[in-house]
Amino acid sequence: MWTGILYALAAGLMWGLVFVSPLLLPDYPAALQSVGRYLAFGLIALPLAWMDRHALRQLGRADWIEALKLAAIGNLLYYLCLASAIQRAGAPLPTMIIGTLPVVIAICANLRNARRDGRLPWAWLAPSLLLIVAGIACVNRAELMAMERQATVDVARYVQGALLACGAVACWTWYPLRNADWLRHHTDRRPRTWATAQGLATLPLALAGYALLWIVMGTRNQPFAMPFGPHPLRFIGLMAAIGLFASWLGTLCWNAASQRLPTALAGQLIVFETLAALGYAFALRGQAPGPLTLAGIALLVTGVMWAVRIRPRPVEVLAEG
Repeated sequence: MWTGILYALAAGLMWGLVFVSPLLLPDYPAALQSVGRYLAFGLIALPLAWMDRHALRQLGRADWIEALKLAAIGNLLYYLCLASAIQRAGAPLPTMIIGTLPVVIAICANLRNARRDGRLPWAWLAPSLLLIVAGIACVNRAELMAMERQATVDVARYVQGALLACGAVACWTWYPLRNADWLRHHTDRRPRTWATAQGLATLPLALAGYALLWIVMGTRNQPFAMPFGPHPLRFIGLMAAIGLFASWLGTLCWNAASQRLPTALAGQLIVFETLAALGYAFALRGQAPGPLTLAGIALLVTGVMWAVRIRPRPVEVLAEG
């Protein structure tokens, strides 16, 4: 279990990087950042696929269809919603909404996968969930107060950002549940192979999306400087870094965690992504978090530490009790 938790921590540290990119590229459309990131992911997966070619040949048609679904919804659509939300509402609101993922996934997994993984008893799980929710509320209350002091909020864009962030939550509630289903039913397959397969499945989708965006942007009155925009070196560097660390390596670590942990517990460990995103955001601002933010972080960590002490129990045992 502790190996799985360390893998989940590593995935969260790398996934936190995706919250920084939209802030560093504010004049780049969210759709371009999404297809750019996953085009880089797909290209990185090509040499890795050659190294894993024997294992990849063992994947059947149904496996590749599943990888394509996971790539379309858990990769492209999720990041399109997230980047759009950050650009419209700033980082605090999307971070708050995405931060509910540990709670949403834990509840869905406990309802959906109890017979396979065992059930985390609700009475034991509730304190952890409440601590995580309270921590997220504290952190984001502090962020929203700071944003209100700095500038006037555009209500329409703020609401759009909230809705898009909810869309991102829906995508990434579906993704880890389906991804865990495949991994738990294919325990003989390596997480690295499955991460590479998702990268290969993402590549044609990202290429098609990039080509479509190039055509659409070329028809505008003020065309965007395609293919790499006004800051090509920054764009290419960020997409390559996020494609390697957040997409391929982050997916590899998450797959390894998903094979070792109950889905309900793994879902809560996505809180590491929220903590990493906050840490990177404060480092980018060059300032330390305030007391309310620190209190929220402490609640988040306490909630996670509470959760990892809980062991799943078979459904039959719970029924007899």
